[in-house]
Amino acid sequence: GKRSLHQKIVDELKHYYNGFHLLWIDTKVAARMVWRLLHGQVLTRRERRRLLRTCADLFRLVPFLVFVIVPFMEFLLPVFLKLFPEMLPSTFETESKKEEKQKKKLNAKLELAKFLRETIAEMAKRNKADTG
Repeated sequence: GKRSLHQKIVDELKHYYNGFHLLWIDTKVAARMVWRLLHGQVLTRRERRRLLRTCADLFRLVPFLVFVIVPFMEFLLPVFLKLFPEMLPSTFETESKKEEKQKKKLNAKLELAKFLRETIAEMAKRNKADTG
């Protein structure tokens, strides 16, 4: 069904609240990881990726906050997200956007696998022709 304007505004505010809350949690975890790094401990690969993602999210937050703070600028956010899709911190992505990214990555991997399979088949034909 169609949602009212009030419900859309409430949903957007909840989305922003949840995004900031998740970013705050990620920042606290990243701060603990940095503390561990400064005290000579080694991070696992997963922890290192999470730390890098959180740092990137914090740097992406600066231009994103301009849209949130300046009145009525959030109406331009979809335009800028279309132009710069990686501008949004990862904690603010919706499930549909995450699924869309996963589909694009999977399609790219499938295309690469197809290319590699064709290349190997071509090399096998050449080797067979050379030896035959």
